[in-house]
Amino acid sequence: MSQPSTRATHPRFNADPARQSLSNIAFILAALTAGGGTMGYVRTGSVPSVAAGCTVGALYALGGYRISARQPYGVELALLASVVLAGSSIPRAMRSGKPLPIGLSLLAMYGLFNFGMAWRNGVAGR
Repeated sequence: MSQPSTRATHPRFNADPARQSLSNIAFILAALTAGGGTMGYVRTGSVPSVAAGCTVGALYALGGYRISARQPYGVELALLASVVLAGSSIPRAMRSGKPLPIGLSLLAMYGLFNFGMAWRNGVAGR
C-alpha cells in the first residue's frame, strides 16, 4: 500500500485558483499601501501617513493570509481594508486632484471590486 503524497492532499497545493488570486491581490495591496505609508513618512515625516498605510496594509495582509489558509473572514478583512482606504482617499482625490490620492483611490476601487465580488459570490464562506 502506498501512502498518498503530502503534495496532493495539502490544501495549499489544491488551492482554488480564484482563492489563490484573491490572496495574491491582498498581499500586493498590503505591500503597496504599507510601502506607500512608509515612503510618505520617509519623505515628509508624516506619522499619520505611516500609521494609516501600515494599518491598512496589515488588514490586507491578514485578509490575504486568511484567504490562503482557508480561514473565515479573509475576504471580509480585505474588503474592510478597501473600504477604509476608499473612505480616506476618494474625498481627498476629489478635493485636491493630486496624483497620490488619485492612485490610492484607484487601488481602493480595485480592492472594492475584487473583494466585493468575491464576498457577493460566496467565496468568503467556502
